[in-house]
Parts: sequence; structure tokens; C-alpha cells
Amino acid sequence: MRVIIIGAVAAGTSAATEIRRNDKNAEIIVYEKDKFISYAGCGMPFYISNEFNDFNGLVPRDAGFFKTKRNIDILTEHEVLSVDSKTKTVTVKNIKDGEVFEDNYDKLVIATGATSKVPEIKGTDRNHVFLLRNINDMNRIKSFIEKEAPQKAVVIGSGFIGMEMCEGFVNLGMDVTIIARSSLSKGIDKDMSVFIERHLEEKGVKVYTNTTTQEITENGVILGNGSLAEADIVLLAAGIKPNTELAKQIGVELGINDSIKVDKHMRTNIDDVYSCGDCIEVYNTITGKPMYRPLGSTANKTGTIAGSNITGRNDEFMGVLGTGIYRIFDMTVGQTGLSEEEAKKQGFNVVVTIDEKMNKPEYLGGRPIIIKAVADKDTNTLLGTQVIGYEGVDKRLDVLVTAITLKIKPENLIHLDLSYSPPYSIPRDPVYYTGIKLRDALS
Repeated sequence: MRVIIIGAVAAGTSAATEIRRNDKNAEIIVYEKDKFISYAGCGMPFYISNEFNDFNGLVPRDAGFFKTKRNIDILTEHEVLSVDSKTKTVTVKNIKDGEVFEDNYDKLVIATGATSKVPEIKGTDRNHVFLLRNINDMNRIKSFIEKEAPQKAVVIGSGFIGMEMCEGFVNLGMDVTIIARSSLSKGIDKDMSVFIERHLEEKGVKVYTNTTTQEITENGVILGNGSLAEADIVLLAAGIKPNTELAKQIGVELGINDSIKVDKHMRTNIDDVYSCGDCIEVYNTITGKPMYRPLGSTANKTGTIAGSNITGRNDEFMGVLGTGIYRIFDMTVGQTGLSEEEAKKQGFNVVVTIDEKMNKPEYLGGRPIIIKAVADKDTNTLLGTQVIGYEGVDKRLDVLVTAITLKIKPENLIHLDLSYSPPYSIPRDPVYYTGIKLRDALS
């Protein structure tokens, strides 16, 4: 069996590795138009801000590693120009020397990922305006900072990357402004995002919510009201879109945001063509409806499932809750499942609780942790949670992710035998109190 994979970051290399794990004789060829592969993209903001300086930690594996360790052929700086699904051939261009050639496959995996959205505002092509999606973007930003020593930064967008770079720019000594079209942080309800906004302002960040941008000039960003947010460097962090041009060429069915439709086995509607990673549509575990929620964890998971099924297994993708978490200075923000706003749009009979407790005893430096829970009164089920605090947000969030995934009744959060010791928690964990409040609200 000869397998061609297009794309060699998270999903593509995960698929290749799983194929090799299950089939020692398969021919596996991966084409990647970039020169960097299998990199830890989520770590880029922390490298830019000098929180760590080990470039090899971000890009730990090259094509030689995959050939030597796993007998997988990865050809970097090779762009797949077209695919013929009838003859099962691909046309490839070697970017380094311009050579164009054909290759053939028995199975094809499209793992072409996604690219950053560029807002439709004037001035996005200026030299001090950047995107941050891949290692090349990261290197350009880091080089600009080292050479130009910018003093003022504007971040347009408040997703994970926007928030993390907001912190990074501050840590590099810049005055920072963040601009969001609505409230801060997608998936976080307004009554919770106010805590994030307050925290940013305490750290000296200027925050503009429900604000549009007109133009990026040499001196900064002109806001919708005509005022100027001064900037020597501007980061566009307005989200990403899937790379599906090749898929369109061969008639692959597309879904939300033009992402690739796949079944639970990562198969497309074209025979012997699979897809995985940030270019695909996934489905929501709660609603069963399709959604586009690209995340590194999901990319690795779907890549592994694609590789497994190519080798004859029957692994199924079980959907996602859209779980996300990020750090903003010393605060952590996490969410999973449906927000209150989303749940109401889906037609649920929504019940909401918000509770604030200490993450551990005050005598050991405990600080507040706030949990918002969203439940459905008609079915007595937990739909989603948002957790904001300092230490221990990830622990509580993952407990709640597990509860939603396993469809644990909200009142049964009270009965979880959670770990307790003063350095880590209070005797009755914040999750316990969320269970109490949900029980009372639902009854």
C-alpha cells in the first residue's frame, strides 16, 4: 500500500506515524510546502516573548528523524499542485528547483491545515503588520522586534494567540492595546469576560471591546470612531480559515467555513481520500451538529484516527466539546462545551450558575477561582462550563470536561471523590460547590 499525505505538521505526521505503527510495509510519502514540519505551534508566543529560547524545542523533528526512526519519507518544500482522484495521482512541484513531477497513491490524506484570516481593512500589507500561524511568521516577528525595538503594540483579535501575544508584548516592555469586535475571548460569555478585561487593564493593557478598525497606518490603528491606537507593531489575530483549495479541485464535499466534511473515520466523500487536522469539519459532542473548531489537540487526534483506519482498523472520532484554555499573565481562562449564549441559540432550556471559591486555603496563598456552569433544565444535563482563576483552573476544567463527556448528572459532581490536600485544594473543591449550585438551580 502506497499512502501520500499532504501536510506535515500535527495531523499529517500523526497519520503517518499511526500508519507505520500498524503497517510495517506501507510506503508513506508526505509532501509539505514549508521547510518546517511537526512543530509545536502553540508554543510560538512564548518563544517570541523570550519565555524560553530553545528553537529546537519548538521544532524537535525534521525529515531525517522520520526517515531514520519510522521509515517515513517527508519531502519538505514540495507543493502538491493538483490531485486526480480517478487516476490516483498527484502533481507535485519541488519549490527549491522548480521541478514538477507526478506521484501515485493507493490512499490519500489531505492534512493541509489552515491559514490566518486577514481582516478587510486598509494597511494590512504594511511592514510592521504581522500574522502568527507558522514558524516563518514567528521568525519574522522575532526578527522585527530585535531589529526595530518597537515600544507600542496593537493586537487585533482576542482569541488564544491574540491573548497570549498581548501578554508577550507586555513582557517585552511594550505598551499594548487589544481590539475586539465583540467581547473578549470567543466562547466566554460577557459576564465572565469582564474578569479578563479587568485583569488586562490591571496589567496596563488598553482594552477596546465592541470596536471595529478602519485602517492600519504607519503610526497605528485607526478605530471605528476615528481615534488612533498608536503602534510600532501590529498583530492580526482575527482567526483562521481552512486550506481546502486542493480538496475543492477533486470534488471533496465541504461544510462549515468551507472546511472538509469527513465521517467518523476521517473519510471524505471521495473513495480512498481521507482528511484530518485544521482543514476539517468536526462535530459537537453535545449537539451532534457540525462545527469548525481547529485545535492542536484535535489535529493530532484526527490524524491518528485517519492513519488507523487507513490500515484497516475501525476507530471512530467521538466529537469535541471545543475545550480551550490559555494563560493571560498570571490568570488562566478555560472553557468547554456550550456557552450560555450558544446554548440559548441551540434552543436549550438554560439554567446558569456562577460561583466563586478559593482554589486552596488562604493560609497557603489561595486565590479565587470562578466557575460558570450552563445546564439544560429539561434533560438535567451539563452543557458547558467556563473557569477563570489562577492555579488549578486546568484541573477543574478537565474534571468538568470529563463530566460532560460521560454525561454525569450535574448533582453527581457532589459525589466525585476529588483529591484534597491544602497545597492543592480546599476540603470541598470548587467543583463540588458547582454541583451544589446546579442541583439547587435545576430543582
